[in-house]
Amino acid sequence: MAEDLGARLPEVRGRLTPDRPMAPLSWLRVGGAAEMLFQPADVDDLATFLAGLPGDVPVLPIGVCSNMIIRDGGLPGVVIRLGRGFNGIEIVDQTTVRAGAAALDAHVARRAAEAGIDLAFLRTIPGAIGGAVKMNAGCYGTYTADVFVEAEAVARDGTRVVLSADEVGFAYRSSALPEGLVLTSVLLRGIPGAPEEIAAKMEDALAKRAATQPVNDRSCGSTFRNPAGYSSAGRDDDVHDQKAWKVIDDAGCRGLRRGGAQMSEMHSNFLINTGTATAEDLELLGEEVRERVFKTSGISLEWEIMRIGRRAEP
Repeated sequence: MAEDLGARLPEVRGRLTPDRPMAPLSWLRVGGAAEMLFQPADVDDLATFLAGLPGDVPVLPIGVCSNMIIRDGGLPGVVIRLGRGFNGIEIVDQTTVRAGAAALDAHVARRAAEAGIDLAFLRTIPGAIGGAVKMNAGCYGTYTADVFVEAEAVARDGTRVVLSADEVGFAYRSSALPEGLVLTSVLLRGIPGAPEEIAAKMEDALAKRAATQPVNDRSCGSTFRNPAGYSSAGRDDDVHDQKAWKVIDDAGCRGLRRGGAQMSEMHSNFLINTGTATAEDLELLGEEVRERVFKTSGISLEWEIMRIGRRAEP
């Protein structure tokens, strides 16, 4: 299958790898192979590739897969993973930072802090900036939508575009980015502050996270969205009157296991790979939790973690 696909692909300056195992690239260390993995050399390489790619070939951009379960049957089509050339961080002015989509959230937060720009909320969020925009990542009351100015991207047909916040379509833990579009850089605006004060704020957030979350386990963070309405700005401040961890606890699911997957004893909304889990273990445990919560409370939990690809054949 990958050989057939490879014959239909444009020439690139970056790297094309057929049948690339994805588990080593996944935050949870699970999942099957990508039919074809493309790592573009730069934006020109990416745009040329997408412009010449047959329209029937699926395209999936990924980052570090920190909010994603890749199923055991693998990923069809072309998976695009940005690396060098897409992870730069530039201080534009006293309040503004431009980050490549592959730049890690924590690195952006630290670089901004050194320049006296407060993007401290990003420090505790695993993943890269492209994913932060895709999922409107946030914590402690601040979301990517709050600091977003614009994003540069390449559309599925190879066209380069600049997206406003309205075009991104931010909502609670999500966005409305079209399929196949690949973010390449993001412009963020923070609040000016003293570098040492921002650094101290980040250290406090890291300590709080370590005290309440299983930071040393393989987890994608919150598994399910908080079960309540959300505002049009994509924020959940003061509008979520119930928390996912609480209804999971009430359903008796703290510590629940399936194979090598477990709902964390420390934070029951964290789905972890104890070391031997398959993607199927993780996804089916999540579905069991959803079923138990619905039976006990009538609440239908919504996944926050993306589940992508094909299930393994029996």
